[in-house]
Amino acid sequence: MNLLFIGDVIGSPGRRALREGLGGVIDRKKIDFTVANVENAAGGFGVTMDTYREMNEMAIDVFTSGNHIWDKKDFVPHLDELDNLIRPANYPPGNPGKGWVVRPTASGIPVGVINLMGQVYMPNVDSPFRCVDDLLAREKFPKIIFVDMHAEVTSEKNAMGHHLDGRVSAVAGTHTHIPTADERILPGGTGYLTDVGATGPYDGIIGFKKGPILEKFLTQTPRSFEVATKDIRLSCVVFTIDEESGKTTAVERFQVRVD
Repeated sequence: MNLLFIGDVIGSPGRRALREGLGGVIDRKKIDFTVANVENAAGGFGVTMDTYREMNEMAIDVFTSGNHIWDKKDFVPHLDELDNLIRPANYPPGNPGKGWVVRPTASGIPVGVINLMGQVYMPNVDSPFRCVDDLLAREKFPKIIFVDMHAEVTSEKNAMGHHLDGRVSAVAGTHTHIPTADERILPGGTGYLTDVGATGPYDGIIGFKKGPILEKFLTQTPRSFEVATKDIRLSCVVFTIDEESGKTTAVERFQVRVD
């Protein structure tokens, strides 16, 4: 089977990339299951019910997120209601929502999706390494398991890939919005990519207009960030996974330009 992962959807340009590019990718690559990180889908920060409903009409099976999932306060209570949107599993107990889900492909093959978040330069959360160990030991996951590792530093994402090698089908990173060129299959059969990159505008700085960000670097005082508008791309990785073993047999990273 072919599992498609779409990196950090940023604001209305990112949602446009989904609308205009996703269908063609699914057809050309013969995609069976699609996961998208949407923590920046509403104006670059968080998710709203309107943006969720818009994206939920597309051919996306599971939505993952990260630290920005809490940014739109009106949306947070809905995390307990939605069965296809997850937040990082290693947030402390007592938070709404859940960190993993199992959903079937159109042909009925169950796919487990786990969302984790790093600790380095990120909010104070529990260890993603111990959290995922506990999840895999405690819960009954199917053969095919995909992990979105939402983290700031490449070393922590890389470490998670090796930590889970042979125990999950694939690990791909999000959060930094910059695609990396290190797609590979680890020795135990786990597909890996440090960061799939952002889905949205590339004419700014990590998806936002250049001016305010440059001013912040120059002055070290706060600025309001606005989503950029041009050079819109859909950032993707496809993991081809053997249904019997759950191992990845091929990895392909690519972008689709929609502007």
